[in-house]
Amino acid sequence: MTSAPRGSAQEQGRSEYGVALFLAALGLLVIVQALLLPESRIVRGPVGPAVVPLVVGGLLVIVGVVLAIDVKRGGRGEPEGGEDVELTGGTDWTTIAMLAAAFLANALLIETLGWVFSGAVLFWGSAFALGSRHYVRDAVIAFALSIGSFYLFALGLGIVLPPGILRGIL
Repeated sequence: MTSAPRGSAQEQGRSEYGVALFLAALGLLVIVQALLLPESRIVRGPVGPAVVPLVVGGLLVIVGVVLAIDVKRGGRGEPEGGEDVELTGGTDWTTIAMLAAAFLANALLIETLGWVFSGAVLFWGSAFALGSRHYVRDAVIAFALSIGSFYLFALGLGIVLPPGILRGIL
């Protein structure tokens, strides 16, 4: 058996079947998890906490099946095209690694230092990874974003993010 040449229609079809399979499997996972939700005492009427996940999961399964049928009938996604996209360029693994490091630092620091500092590390590290070299300005903006998002979550949504070392101050 010969393998399909790279970039051929046959290879592209396989990848599109993979996307369809992923969407359908994700939909089934969402449906199963929605059915396993515990019954809530606050449910009033026919709409409970599982309704939205069931609808989203069902729609994901439908989209996956419709995509697979479209690929079977010869439908193909169009290649990406954009005026600011370098289609021949490779992946910038340095940027990806720096972004991953910023997210990892946030995850490791959020409980001990709190959201304000770990969020500032996340925002500043992301700006640095994406090419900004205005260190002081980026740090001020990062702290403003993390403090603002802390209070947005606390006052707007009623969700208290970890205060860490600023417990009692915030």
